[in-house]
Amino acid sequence: MKKTRFLVATLALIGMMSCKNEKKEPVDSEETKVEVSLETVVKEVKKLTINLEPKSDSKVNGQVTFKEEDGVVTMTAIMSDLEPGVHAIHLHQTADCSSADGKSTGGHWNPTAQPHGKWGDEAGYHKGDIGNFTADENGNGLIQFSTDEWCIGCDDENKNILGKAVIVHAGADDLTSQPSGAAGARISCAGIIE
Repeated sequence: MKKTRFLVATLALIGMMSCKNEKKEPVDSEETKVEVSLETVVKEVKKLTINLEPKSDSKVNGQVTFKEEDGVVTMTAIMSDLEPGVHAIHLHQTADCSSADGKSTGGHWNPTAQPHGKWGDEAGYHKGDIGNFTADENGNGLIQFSTDEWCIGCDDENKNILGKAVIVHAGADDLTSQPSGAAGARISCAGIIE
């Protein structure tokens, strides 16, 4: 009888141990599957603000901000002490505003050797041919311009605006006269430098 009890107890113990070691397979269903997907989007935004200084005995000053985001550069220029009316604004070849007349900046920035013209014109235009804006009766001017044909500090010399200059002119750009649109004196200048 003792042997029978011992045998039953041993079998019961073995049965319990085998239940504990039994592996449970995971349930494969849509309810139990959890997928985590994290997508990190990093937008690189470059921003540069430069100050315009008076040239050619004018008092014209202001600020120009360039912001590059998603491959597009937006230029915002805010100016004061202008003569009321239409004025041209261009990018010129060199960020050198040392001369009193602003001519130390060279001609319009034109890395693709196109004729001067209206931006986007099929006949051609300089990469620095921004165009005209109007100063109000108080001499304040504002222009905003966006393009994917510029970049701030990239390796493409046909797009990189660093090392160029912003020039505000006394008159309007006629958008046809070569090589600069007959816009008159250079009355304000800012080098595009970091």
